Amino acid sequence: MQMFLSRMHRPCLARSSNYWNVIDFTARFYRPSGALCQKSAAVNHTFSDLPEMPKCHFSPEPYQGMSAKQMMHIRQQNCNPMTMKVTSYKKPVFIHQGHMQWLWDVDGRRYLDLFAGVATVSVGHCHPKVTAAAEKQLRRLWHTTNIYVYPTIHEYIEKLVALLPEPLKVVYLTNSGSEANDLAMLMARLHTGNFDIITFRGSYHGGSPQTMGLTSNTAYKYPVASGLGCHNTMCPDVFRGPWGGSHCRDSPIQTYRQCSCPSDHCQANDMYISQLKEVFATSVPSRIAAFFGEPIQGVGGSVQYPKDYLKEAYKLVRERGGVCIADEVQTGFGRTGSHYWGFQGHGVIPDMVTMAKGIGNGFPMGAVVTTPEIASSFGKGVHFNTFGGNPVACAIGSSVLDTIEEDGIQKISAVVGTYLLEELAKLRDKYEIIGDVRGKGLMIGIEMVKDKASRDPLPPGDVAEIFEGVKDMGVLIGKGGVYGQTFRIKPPMCITKEDADFFLAVFNQAVVNFMERR
Repeated sequence: MQMFLSRMHRPCLARSSNYWNVIDFTARFYRPSGALCQKSAAVNHTFSDLPEMPKCHFSPEPYQGMSAKQMMHIRQQNCNPMTMKVTSYKKPVFIHQGHMQWLWDVDGRRYLDLFAGVATVSVGHCHPKVTAAAEKQLRRLWHTTNIYVYPTIHEYIEKLVALLPEPLKVVYLTNSGSEANDLAMLMARLHTGNFDIITFRGSYHGGSPQTMGLTSNTAYKYPVASGLGCHNTMCPDVFRGPWGGSHCRDSPIQTYRQCSCPSDHCQANDMYISQLKEVFATSVPSRIAAFFGEPIQGVGGSVQYPKDYLKEAYKLVRERGGVCIADEVQTGFGRTGSHYWGFQGHGVIPDMVTMAKGIGNGFPMGAVVTTPEIASSFGKGVHFNTFGGNPVACAIGSSVLDTIEEDGIQKISAVVGTYLLEELAKLRDKYEIIGDVRGKGLMIGIEMVKDKASRDPLPPGDVAEIFEGVKDMGVLIGKGGVYGQTFRIKPPMCITKEDADFFLAVFNQAVVNFMERR
């Protein structure tokens, strides 16, 4: 066990002297049996096959702030209870500092971050180039608003629209993805004169009162009137849905479901499109305002659709007067590897694109990009955003765009992401509880099941055991899916193949540990 500690959890600086006295590894290594919070007796496992955590040449500052105990006291007593409700892990991670793909806790323990603050850190934690751009702008001008003309907003917008196809050339900057999607709903309704909007089941488009209607996942809904005029259609999920086959999606990895479709046609796609037509026939007026779709579902569990689904859906929506909106909050800025924007992988051009998260590498920022015609409809009233497009945000956003190009971020997503997918597929073939591996680039989902025959979701408590085990071995990942059954791998897009190998070994060991306990 000690050999494993010395190899796996070596930080980039010496730990505080009382680290191992305060947190004993055998207590931290999560071995529950039965109830989620119940520890079992020690289980012997061999860790000699696990690789050493990849080296890091960055030394974090020693932590000298508030104690973990005091932080938890304040979190429980003074933060809104929702803060505690969404806190990950039975024993939370107390994050102190970050650098590129690495995070350190207050005791100096290093973690490989494969969730990027919920798919938000795009080019790396505290990336030196982006940090320098922020510092430079902070010395010059922190804040002004659109009532004045200042260079950084125009410099940024010029760069951003150069990355989007015609006619997507008009930008409105916001502070978050929820805000961007809320604004896109308003623009769509103003432009079309229609009200009803369609989204996928299992989608997540934000938590504001309006976007809560777009979001189709019970966990994110409250028993209050919200998002009037929002409807959903069956998510064309070719793994969990009623129809799927062996070559449906645009991914290096397909489902293990079999089909008799010719290579140039997908019958599953026909069936899911028929479900959308059913919604048009029964649930909405003859004219609608919009259709919202993530190119790959994010919170929904990295769900991919049949290759031609969005192409056919966009046609049907436009025939009914609606505009098509691509929510690129998680898929944008090269994350899918093959393209800069997720919608490009579907061979479509939306009427509006919303974006956030990776746009600012963790700095609060969002945007709605649309056509001149749709944007002109927004002028029917006055809309003012105090912080949207502020000088610091634009300086950071501009540096992120430069860094994506200079560091070859999209290529890293394609190469390392494809490698991860192919290796994870080998684990899927090995273990009965790994039902599906899917995604593109560094937008990856691992769906856990009771067994491959039923495809029933692995129970939340079981998923949590594996989740905790991965964390205890030094890797942070996310969870998603309607039933919380899917692990989400969406790291800063600067990770290496060595990092991928380390995660693969850790994840394999976490699954083995769980199956032995079970």
